[in-house]
Amino acid sequence: MTIQTMTLGYARMGKRRELKKALEAFWNDASDAESLLKTSRDIDVENWKTQLDGGIDCIGVGDRTLYDSVLDWTVRLGLIPPRFRGLQGLELYFAMARGQTGIPALEMTKWFDTNYHYLVPEIKADAEPQANFSDFLEIVRQSRSLLGERAVPIVLSPVTLLHLSRRKGKFEDDLAKLLPLYVDLLEQLKDLGITQVQLHDPIGVKSGVPDLQTAMTETYSRLTEVGLRIHLVSYFDDLGENYGWVTQLPVAAIGLDFTRGRNLELLQTQGFPADKQLGVGMVDARNVWKIRPSSVRATLEAIRTVTTNIYLHPSASLQFVPHDATQETKLPEPLRQVLSFARQKLEEVVLLSADDPETALAQIQRQWQAFEQFAPATPRVHERLRDLTVSDLERSLPYQQRRSHQPQLPAFPTTTIGSFPQTPEVRKLRLQLKRGEITQSEYEQRIDAEIAQCIELQEQVGLDVLVHGEFERTDMVEFFGQKLSGFAFTQHGWVQSYGSRCVRPPIIYGDITRTEPMTVREFEVARSLTSKIVKGMLTGPVTMLNWSFPRTDIPRREQAMQIALALRDEVADLEAAGAQIIQIDEPALREGLPLKSERWNEYLSWAVDAFRLAAAIAKPETQIHTHMCYCEFGDIIHQIERLDADVLSIENSRSNNETLFEITGAGYKHQVGNGIYDVHAPIVPSVEQMVQQLQTGVANLPTEQIWVNPDCGLKTRRWQEVIPALKNMVEAAKILREKPDES
Repeated sequence: MTIQTMTLGYARMGKRRELKKALEAFWNDASDAESLLKTSRDIDVENWKTQLDGGIDCIGVGDRTLYDSVLDWTVRLGLIPPRFRGLQGLELYFAMARGQTGIPALEMTKWFDTNYHYLVPEIKADAEPQANFSDFLEIVRQSRSLLGERAVPIVLSPVTLLHLSRRKGKFEDDLAKLLPLYVDLLEQLKDLGITQVQLHDPIGVKSGVPDLQTAMTETYSRLTEVGLRIHLVSYFDDLGENYGWVTQLPVAAIGLDFTRGRNLELLQTQGFPADKQLGVGMVDARNVWKIRPSSVRATLEAIRTVTTNIYLHPSASLQFVPHDATQETKLPEPLRQVLSFARQKLEEVVLLSADDPETALAQIQRQWQAFEQFAPATPRVHERLRDLTVSDLERSLPYQQRRSHQPQLPAFPTTTIGSFPQTPEVRKLRLQLKRGEITQSEYEQRIDAEIAQCIELQEQVGLDVLVHGEFERTDMVEFFGQKLSGFAFTQHGWVQSYGSRCVRPPIIYGDITRTEPMTVREFEVARSLTSKIVKGMLTGPVTMLNWSFPRTDIPRREQAMQIALALRDEVADLEAAGAQIIQIDEPALREGLPLKSERWNEYLSWAVDAFRLAAAIAKPETQIHTHMCYCEFGDIIHQIERLDADVLSIENSRSNNETLFEITGAGYKHQVGNGIYDVHAPIVPSVEQMVQQLQTGVANLPTEQIWVNPDCGLKTRRWQEVIPALKNMVEAAKILREKPDES
């Protein structure tokens, strides 16, 4: 019997990043609100048609967003912090996302263990939410005009929303305020003719969430009373200790992720209620590889021994993968044949639902066999890993001893995180090189001119430690992957990271090795132009892994250690070229932390070891920096200290200093670059604002531990914002140097 199929969300930015372009045109006053909204609607219609033509029975709708879906539900529910209440419409929405002069944006952090960023709701104890679901209801109306009964609205559960918020009041009080609003929403959906709805509740996969059972039981008991068929959807991991009571909640269906965690084991040992339908997420929505026939056959057969009342869906929303693998015509054929992007994942879901999928599965198996012949192992890299010893992971002197050997700088030394604005002219240079319109030599000359201007600017501003600006880098992962074997790159494989920011993750398809220096040439150019210290800039091994699509048949630890070996060689070459400071960024270290705390130690063990392997070759005189942003890492601060980086720079400006307090509360002994202004907002903070932020650092850290820097790279900002902001930052540092106790 053919099994029913469903989707849980789709790629949001458009096949050609239409929404990105529309957003940036709107922000730059090059288009109006109606043009922006029309682009968003057109992408929705195209996505619905793709899913409809792909044969999906029930299509998730309502995940359209202009910036972030959590922000959308925050606004719909009227959870507006007081500082934004004088604003309305799109001005309010984008102020919450990006800030305005004198009005800080909402904090931004990672959505579970993905590279997608969401805006963190702020809920005061006395909040009185006033809901307005008109935009969501209009999306549902539009979807029904095309899809009819196939349209299934996607709603973010109030339980997940509240647990991911910064709240001042009691959880149960906030939930009591939201539940009537959700009941009203479901009633309005019912009036539109909707018969079933998806409630996305990924918080159920996290361990140790207080009072979760009580909250979810109350929520679904109330919402079920409306009379709609509710699909409780969970993803990113298994339900773990929550499995037993979650499967007893009063809902019609429960969708689970069978690509991560041990949901299959839980299903087999604890069973599944006969009166509920099981949503089976067997097609991986977070990676780009085709299904493995033997694996999906075995999983589906095992599930059917427990329950046959099932439907099939991707493991999560397809927002985490690119649109269509058939566009990647320049990839080697054996690799391209085993790739599956959003459109292909629809085909896989439908394939697995068919009465007899064996012919198609046999063809996929042949494609995998051809790929395995195409990507053989590299013996040399395996030999290097096998021969590693404990000493290869350790600096030759401990931090307190090597510090006196390292560059001596003024109090409150100033620097940036690394990247400077990627102007249209810089992006055009790369395009010209790619098209063969300029030679490699001409390209390098023009990049060198950009480096020279950047060095001159930093000297004029008065920064203490300079960077070369990273003008040759498309992306902090893609740039390195293009210089390493084992990485493949797409032409159109864009996915949303946040807002209009899209990334094109590399694909790790084989063993990873470095064939030549990757950053030394540009470093030497920059160093020749100034008497000040210039940092060497690298992306760390764990971030390169987590921000790529890795092999799923090779342990992630092994892939991270291979990258670390390549970076270790690069650190040695940068030192030989005169680098006194080398920064190895690891913004994705926390992001990769398993959602189950019982698996943290295993991950952190190899993740920290990978960083140490890359950095430990540095001499005591070389200062190693690292950078982390938009994550909460207070609970792993001792592991971060085990990285043994001399300086840790952090995002702190959007988190109301929570990150700084976590670090100082844990007794962190190494130096800290307390990010003192938000680079993701188009705002130039005043000297006074930056002094105030630095004062918080001084109140919590000894002066000798403090560095001064923005909270992240400046790649997405404009020069007219960057220059005055950096001048103000340097001035703030000077004020504290002159009167540190009175400022």
